[in-house]
Amino acid sequence: MTLFRQIYSLLFSLFLLVVASLGYVQFTETQSFLTKQMESDLNNTSTSLGLMLTPALQAGDTAAAETLVNVIFEGGYYKNIKLTWMVDGKQQEWNNPLKIEDVPQWFINLKLFKTIKKESTITSGWLQLAQLEITAHPGFGYHELWRIMSNTIIAFSLLFLVAIFTARLGLTWILKPLHALSDHAKKIAARQFGPDMPLPKTTELKDLVTAFNSMSAQLKQLFQSLDEEVGSLRKKNLTDPASGLPNRQYVVSRLNGWLSEPSSGALFLAKLDWLEEVHSKYGYQVRDETIRLLAEKLVQQLNEITPSVIARIAAFEFAFLVTDVEHDQISKYLQTLIRTINQEISKAGCKPNENFAIGVAERIGQMKVSDILAQADNALQKALKEHKSFHWFETTEQQLFTREQWRDNLSHAISNKKFKFRWQPIQFCNGDGIAQRELYCQLELGDKVAHAGQFMPYIELLSLGSLLDKCLIETVYEQKLLERNYEPLAINLTHQSISDTQFHDWLNHFLRSTPQVERICFEIPEAGVYSDLESCVQLCNIIRDNGAKFGIDHFGRQFGSMSYLQELRPSYVKLDQSFSYYDEASHNSELCRAIINVAKGLDIQVIVTGIQEKAQLERFNELKTDAYQGFIAPPENID
Repeated sequence: MTLFRQIYSLLFSLFLLVVASLGYVQFTETQSFLTKQMESDLNNTSTSLGLMLTPALQAGDTAAAETLVNVIFEGGYYKNIKLTWMVDGKQQEWNNPLKIEDVPQWFINLKLFKTIKKESTITSGWLQLAQLEITAHPGFGYHELWRIMSNTIIAFSLLFLVAIFTARLGLTWILKPLHALSDHAKKIAARQFGPDMPLPKTTELKDLVTAFNSMSAQLKQLFQSLDEEVGSLRKKNLTDPASGLPNRQYVVSRLNGWLSEPSSGALFLAKLDWLEEVHSKYGYQVRDETIRLLAEKLVQQLNEITPSVIARIAAFEFAFLVTDVEHDQISKYLQTLIRTINQEISKAGCKPNENFAIGVAERIGQMKVSDILAQADNALQKALKEHKSFHWFETTEQQLFTREQWRDNLSHAISNKKFKFRWQPIQFCNGDGIAQRELYCQLELGDKVAHAGQFMPYIELLSLGSLLDKCLIETVYEQKLLERNYEPLAINLTHQSISDTQFHDWLNHFLRSTPQVERICFEIPEAGVYSDLESCVQLCNIIRDNGAKFGIDHFGRQFGSMSYLQELRPSYVKLDQSFSYYDEASHNSELCRAIINVAKGLDIQVIVTGIQEKAQLERFNELKTDAYQGFIAPPENID
C-alpha cells in the first residue's frame, strides 16, 4: 500500500471514529432527553386530568368523565388510560390504537423506550374518588428520535464527504514533493540523471530531497568519470598525438571487424613524403602543426563524400578505410583525397602532385586483414615506383551484378519476400543457455546465393533500407520464427530506418497489432545513434512502449561520448568486434574494461561479439560480460 493510501486510510478511520462517537453521544443524549420529556408530559397530563375529572367524579357523571379522557387521547401520545372508582370498584379503560408514522418498523423493533406509567389518586378533600393510571405511548419518542438521528446522519454524511474530499486534495498537495521524489528515485534507479529537484517547503521532505539530489549528482559524476576515462584511454591507446587521428592499432582492429561483417568498401594507404621535406626545412614543430592541419582538412573534406576512418599509421603514412560504398563512390573519394593533399602541399610551399602516393585495395568477396593490407601496400609500392599519384590494385574477381541489376533484383526480392534466414545463437557467459538469436538473411538469385555482405551496401546506396526492414520483420512473423524457439530474436535495422518517420509510424502500428512483441529485439548501429540521436530516441521510445526490446550494435566503435546511453536506455549493447582482436599486451584491456563498465554502470547487458576461440572468451569472462557471440557458435540454417 502506498504512503498516500496509508495516511488517507488513517484519516478516514479517525474521522469515521469521531463521527461514530459523536453520533453515539447524540443518540444517547437525545434518547435520554425524549424519555425525560415523555415522563414530564405524563406527569403534567396525570395532574391536569385528575383536576378535570374531580367535578365529574363527584357528580358521578360517567359521560363527562369519558369526554374528558377522549379529549386527552386526541391531544397526545397515550397508549392506555385506566380509571377505577373507589366507591363501587367500577373500572373503565381506554386504549389508543395510535400508529407511528414515518418511522421504519425495524427502528421501532429495537425497543429503545421502556413503558412509562403514571398512577395517581383523585381526591376531593380527604375523600378518595378514583384511581387513575395513564400509560404513555412511545410513538412520540420514536418519531422524534428517528427525525433527529436522520437529520444528524445526513449532516454527518455530508460533512464526512466534504472532509474526505478535502483530505484527499490536501494530502495530494502535501505529498506532491514525495511523489516527485519517488519519480526521481525511479529515474535514478534506471540510471537517468536529470536536473536536481526543487526543495519543498516541508522541513522533513526538504532534507530528503537534498539527500536525493546529492546522491543523483554523485552517480551522475561517476558515470561522467567513466565516460571521461573511456575518452582518456582511447586517446592514450588508439589516437596519434600529433594528428589527433586514430593510430595503426585502431585501423587494424577496425579492419578485423569490418572484414568479419557483411560489407563492402576499400582501404587506402597513402605515403606523404613531402612532410619529410617540411620537417627538413622548418623543423619538427612546423611538421607536426602541418600534420594537424592536414588531418583537420582530410576529415572535413572526405567525410562530406562518405563517412570513413582516417588514421595516421606511421610518421608519413596514412590509412583511409571506406565502408558500405560502391566502386564509383570510392573513385570520388580518391579524387577528393588527392585534391585535398595537393591543396595542403601548396600551402606548405611544396610542388603539387609530387612526393606522395596512394594505393587502393577494394574489398571483393571474402578477405582477411593480411590480404587487404598486402593488396593496398602492393598498390602503394607500385604507385611509388612508377611515380604516380595513385595505383588501384587490380583483381580478376568481378562484381556479381551491376548497380541497376542490383536495383532490379533487390526490389523484386523485397516485393516478393524472397529472402531466406539463418540465425546465430548468442550464449550466456555463465553457461545458462542462449540469451537470444541474431537473424541473418541471404538471397537466392537464380543459381547464385548472395549473402548480406554482397547486397547490403546496395541496400543503403539505393535507399531500400526501410523497405528491406519492413519486409524482414513481416517475414519473421509470417514464417512464425518466434514460435520455433523460446529465445528472443534480434533483427538489425538499417541506417535509413532510423531516420525514416514513415517507418517509425509503420513499426508502431505493426507492433501494436502483432502478438509476441516481447520476444523480438531490434538492433541499432552506434553510427546511426551518433548521426541522428533525435530520431533514435523517437524510434527507441516506439519500440519500448510497445513491449519490444532494442540494443546498440557495434558499441564502442565510434569516437565520442557514450552519454547517449542514458537517454536511449537500451536493454543490451553488443561490443564492437574490433575489441575481440585487441592484444592483451597492448594494454587495451583497460579501454575494453572501461567501455564495459560504462554500460554495466547503467545496468545494461553487455554482449561480446567476434569470439572465435575459447582463449578470447576467457579473457572477456574476466571483464564480467553477460553473453558472447561469434563463430565459436556459428550461424545455423533455419529449415
